[in-house]
Amino acid sequence: KGLLNIQYAVQDEIVYVLEVNPRASRTVPFVSKSIGLPLAKIAAKVMVDKKLEDMGYLEVPPINHISIKEAVLPFGRFPGVDTVLGPEMKSTGEVMGIDKSFGKAFAKAQLSAGLDLPTSGSVFISVRNRDKRSIIFMAKRLQELGFKIYATKGTANMLLRNGVEAEGLKKVQEGRPNVIDLIINKTVGLVINTPWGKGTRIDGYEIRTTAAAYGVPCVTTIAAATAVVQGIEALKQGELDIRAIQDYHTQNLASQVEELEANVSLD
Repeated sequence: KGLLNIQYAVQDEIVYVLEVNPRASRTVPFVSKSIGLPLAKIAAKVMVDKKLEDMGYLEVPPINHISIKEAVLPFGRFPGVDTVLGPEMKSTGEVMGIDKSFGKAFAKAQLSAGLDLPTSGSVFISVRNRDKRSIIFMAKRLQELGFKIYATKGTANMLLRNGVEAEGLKKVQEGRPNVIDLIINKTVGLVINTPWGKGTRIDGYEIRTTAAAYGVPCVTTIAAATAVVQGIEALKQGELDIRAIQDYHTQNLASQVEELEANVSLD
């Protein structure tokens, strides 16, 4: 009785259970703050034979906001460490971003983790072949938001064929000028790099470690790039709204009351 920590892995749309631990995890306080319920206290009462039904916790309360948990990864303090994530633990903490929209919540989470998403300037894009089609929409959106697009020649040619203006750069191993120069000179404010292949891994490693050393946000997956674009869109809409976490839960409760009153009126 009580809390269980379940770790999953997903491959080819198949969900695998890696392990189940009879304990709480760091996700518990995050979820508690997200939904406004003291999950640890509730679980402790369940362990001593209290019933969820008796405590009134059979349903999840209505949630009208988005909560995002982000890991704090201090790569800037460890020169030479690759920012590509694997199964090993690299984070030194976690932060939380809350807002009504995903983009704003994501932007808040990034700011809390020490990453400043750019709202203007230039973006460098270099993606593996299987990601090229996926990056087109994001590159177009970044261009619409006013960003200049730099890319490795292969990615740049693909973007040009699809109506995205992009300036091609040499790969790191091909000579200079390349993206390393642009990062050092603060010309590029965001790097999107999905590594693949031996030569690409070497190039990507230098790009990612340089970006970390100079405080330039660097994303290594299409999913992360999609979230970053939404975060940038939110930042360009204006200043982020800062509110107490209790205000979100109070508003959710008010929405629930309004819904109940509306249902009563319909009856």
